[in-house]
Amino acid sequence: MNQAEDKQRRVEALRALAREGGAALAPMAGWTDRAFRRVCRRLGARFVVTELLSSEGLRRGGERTARLARFDEDERPVGIQLFGHDPESMADGARLAARLAPDFIDINFGCPARKVTRRGGGVACMREPGLMDEIMRAVDEAVALPVTVKIRAGWDADHRNAPEAARLAEAAGLALVTVHGRTRRQGFTGRADTGIIRETREAVAIPVIGNGDVTDAASYRRLMAETGVAMVLVGRAATGNPWVFAEIEAARRGEAWRPPALAERVELLLANLAERIEDYGERRGVVSFRKQMGATIRGLPGAVGLRRALFVLETRAEVEAALRDYVHRVGGDAD
Repeated sequence: MNQAEDKQRRVEALRALAREGGAALAPMAGWTDRAFRRVCRRLGARFVVTELLSSEGLRRGGERTARLARFDEDERPVGIQLFGHDPESMADGARLAARLAPDFIDINFGCPARKVTRRGGGVACMREPGLMDEIMRAVDEAVALPVTVKIRAGWDADHRNAPEAARLAEAAGLALVTVHGRTRRQGFTGRADTGIIRETREAVAIPVIGNGDVTDAASYRRLMAETGVAMVLVGRAATGNPWVFAEIEAARRGEAWRPPALAERVELLLANLAERIEDYGERRGVVSFRKQMGATIRGLPGAVGLRRALFVLETRAEVEAALRDYVHRVGGDAD
């Protein structure tokens, strides 16, 4: 099998996975590190994607960018997401990322963050369809891996060009498209527009993944039914509830779903803490764990006091003792 045939085989395999339905983990800056991605994969995320990485950062050999690109074998299928606005730089970044052997390369045309868009990256690229086309073709030609793209509805209400962007992606040979149903102007406010997601899906023959406002099995079924997308991407809803993937996976399989009891939640948190310490060392691992812990216990009995107590602890033993004591005091079933 030559390189072109092998790439097409990989593309078809990724498309087949998408068409099976379910939910994958959306890339989120400051959240989707290795420890969190592993949790989501174990709970049923169909695939995961790294935090968005600067193609220029990879080119320059930035240590932080290189660290964010690393992944573990048990995360597969895993993609590395790149952003930038220069086709040559994006192609070079893709080649460097491909050396790590991810399952695919994802192009970010969807990030609304000002620090990304002011440099012409992320969703800012959607204002220049010609540039989008150049970037997608340059990246796809640069690597022997499937290439995917994430887009938004458009820049604002007057420039909603997601269907056009999807057609460009299909013509460039990309494996699939993910569309977030909000414009850049909306950011993460308001509601995702299922109409533009449906229009995007109808514009192309390649799989389209829907993104926006999926928080549980009911909203997963609703987005699938209203848009006809192949599968969904879940981001913010997973930060405090990675079990959303298990719930959606149960729905995909037609199985019953039982929310985790308090003791199960805490055991997963402790496993996540151990992995973070393995990745970052004890001090930094405990500190990085605080955000995940805070989001996960939100809404539980006594969560405010527990969060306040945990945020001053600095060792694994202290955190473990505090969490186990909490379960003992509150009880094993507080869902």
